[in-house]
Amino acid sequence: MIQQGQIPTGADAVEQVMRDELAEGDGVLAAARPILAMLLNNRDQALFSDEVIARVRGMIAHVARQLLVACGEAAGDADPSNMVEQANEGLTQMLLGDAAILAHSHALTQEFALAEQLQRRSGIDGVLSPLLQELAASSDADLAGGAMRAIAAQARFLQQMRRMELPLGELPGDLFHKALLLLQNHFADDDVAIAAGAALRAGFDEGEGRIGQLSRLVSALGPRATRALAIDHAGPALFATALGMASNQERNLVLLSFSENQLGRLALSLRAAGLGQSAVEEQFLYLHPDAVLPAGFDMLTPARAAALLAEAPVEQAI
Repeated sequence: MIQQGQIPTGADAVEQVMRDELAEGDGVLAAARPILAMLLNNRDQALFSDEVIARVRGMIAHVARQLLVACGEAAGDADPSNMVEQANEGLTQMLLGDAAILAHSHALTQEFALAEQLQRRSGIDGVLSPLLQELAASSDADLAGGAMRAIAAQARFLQQMRRMELPLGELPGDLFHKALLLLQNHFADDDVAIAAGAALRAGFDEGEGRIGQLSRLVSALGPRATRALAIDHAGPALFATALGMASNQERNLVLLSFSENQLGRLALSLRAAGLGQSAVEEQFLYLHPDAVLPAGFDMLTPARAAALLAEAPVEQAI
């Protein structure tokens, strides 16, 4: 993050270093999504890895297939999957053209890659973390049940990511409804598409999805939620959820902050969540072991770190 020879002095100097780091990283984020969209549409994989391109495309194609099968069912087809063969590519391209759906899919690929990396490098289990094990054994039945549901949801997520799948029920509510609108637009508001959308809406419950389960579990911890701000203890999924809630950021933005070019945002997020310099450095050992925080980083208060994040315009650009 900062070279060893560069030692800022005073809180204002530290804040300026972090503001510069944040601006540089946010510039990368702002450019990333249109570049990814272009590469997906042109099948050019020079700037993003083959795995990222394939996984994002596969996930969005899976969303399209589910929507089309629902249309087949609404039409009363003996084999609802016939609709997939007729319209899958066109609907997939329409979904790929939606910036918010594309950004969400990309963030999930980052989450999956992080879980795999932490498992290989540090032996951190992407499903059954120490904190989740402890909560699942809690004498509080509601807390234990919530932990068990989160564990099951996380296990399904990793399996689905390996298969390049994104179930409709796992979409955030706004993206679920956007996908249904795109389906109707694709078929020019055909009665079958409208009926399929109504059936899908009737069975959708955002709170039952993985992210909803994780968010409820963090909320249930109350003041103990700070224990989820250690990635080795909480595991990557619960850690990302807790960090987003504690730093007042979207979970997807937190996931993107784990990448190599987002060290400033990650450090500010951890500080805004209330972690001191030594705790931030401990988390960096798992995520970016070669990174060095600015000397005097702890002079930056959590409130100022949160303010710097709030001032950054990147949430409008990704």
